[in-house]
Amino acid sequence: MAGRVSTRQKMLFSAVELLRERGAAAVTIDAVLARSGAPRGSVYHHFPGGRSEMMTDALTLAGDAIGSIIERAASEGSTEALRRFHDFWSKTLHDSDFNAGCPVLSVAVGAAPDDLHLQPTVTEIFERWHDTLVSAIAADGVDPARAGRLATMAIAAMEGAVVLSRVRRSTEPLDDVIGELEALFADATTGALPG
Repeated sequence: MAGRVSTRQKMLFSAVELLRERGAAAVTIDAVLARSGAPRGSVYHHFPGGRSEMMTDALTLAGDAIGSIIERAASEGSTEALRRFHDFWSKTLHDSDFNAGCPVLSVAVGAAPDDLHLQPTVTEIFERWHDTLVSAIAADGVDPARAGRLATMAIAAMEGAVVLSRVRRSTEPLDDVIGELEALFADATTGALPG
């Protein structure tokens, strides 16, 4: 049983790596098998729904992993959530030689027609991240409506910063965006900006 779980997890991790490096279209059964080293027969054993099921499970795994980081950090405040997001992506970008981006974003913007069933999952993941940030920002004393706008801006800016960091092969865009978001959050919590 442990071997089957291990093979399934290797396949899912391989699918997530392909999502973050090359996008949804790159996640084929053959590519996952090549990367994971799993035998061909294991695909329908572990994923009876084939590629569709594998994609759904890989997307959920990636969304939950990043969501857990945000949730743990957000419990310490919105600024800590920004810093942890920065640390996570900085390490991910460096470790992948700037080849890894956000697997959730890759599905949101690059899904093939066969992957349209994944859009509700993408929406749920982004909403989870957004709601977590809204709660953290509001807990820091910001009006809930403004907290929602700040959370939307933060997610959009951070996702864009990861893309720019990949393109520039530098974490400077990520560093800049997080620095500016931290300043904006600090202003919002002290009431320096209008709600």
